[in-house]
Amino acid sequence: MSNPFFTSEEDEAIAQFLRDGYLVFSLEDRNLLDAVKKNIYQAAADFINNKSQLSEEDFFDKIHEIISVKELNDFRVKLIAYMAQDKTVRPSIYSLAQKQIHWLVGNELAMQRNCNLSIQFPGDDSSLLPLHSDVWSGNSPYEIVFWLPFVNCYDTKSMFILPRAYSEEVFINFKQYSSLTAEDFYQKIKDKLVWLDVKYGQGVIFSHSLLHGNRVNRQAESRWTINVRFKSLLSPYGTKELGESFLPITMRPVTRIGYNYIKPEC
Repeated sequence: MSNPFFTSEEDEAIAQFLRDGYLVFSLEDRNLLDAVKKNIYQAAADFINNKSQLSEEDFFDKIHEIISVKELNDFRVKLIAYMAQDKTVRPSIYSLAQKQIHWLVGNELAMQRNCNLSIQFPGDDSSLLPLHSDVWSGNSPYEIVFWLPFVNCYDTKSMFILPRAYSEEVFINFKQYSSLTAEDFYQKIKDKLVWLDVKYGQGVIFSHSLLHGNRVNRQAESRWTINVRFKSLLSPYGTKELGESFLPITMRPVTRIGYNYIKPEC
């Protein structure tokens, strides 16, 4: 049923998210996305002196042609550190999905302190995320992940997710899976998994309580994605707490006053 307090567009997104546990959507500000990508490209090219002089258009898909798997993690860590010190990155990432985040989470938010960067080379098995739920490692179920690609992501160049109904079915019957290896677990449910088809210019918001992960990239190009978590500021936290893993970004004045209220003593 539609909610009279929501617009029809908002209602539709909410219904889809409640059904599937994820939402793929087009970003409204393509110019901002291009600016974020250019910023990352310039920093990345500087770190490696862009030895083959790849253009920005080719750099992300073909990064595996100019650095090795052995060099990849150090390269990625340097870029994550660069993004952490660049004060424009987190506000820009938030702005790209602000409307959808407000629809699905609310407008008084905490955002993960640092944005994560994933780079997956063709054929590389050194940076895989096996089938998992982030809640199992201490994250709160009251969080979403905003997943932002800098390249077209499809098939094994993307990530997989187990839609909400199937994920919840696994959780209810988890005893039959709990003794399996990660690979056997994947094989048991792979027919129910959805591989996300996300073009450059689109983003994904998903509940990280759902089962998700990736496999070896069998495509000819590399995958670049940023992911960052958001949650309602006043919702429960897991072991990743406010001030440590999350920072408030849109605290409203009434909440500020409430936090600072001192009850007078009689």
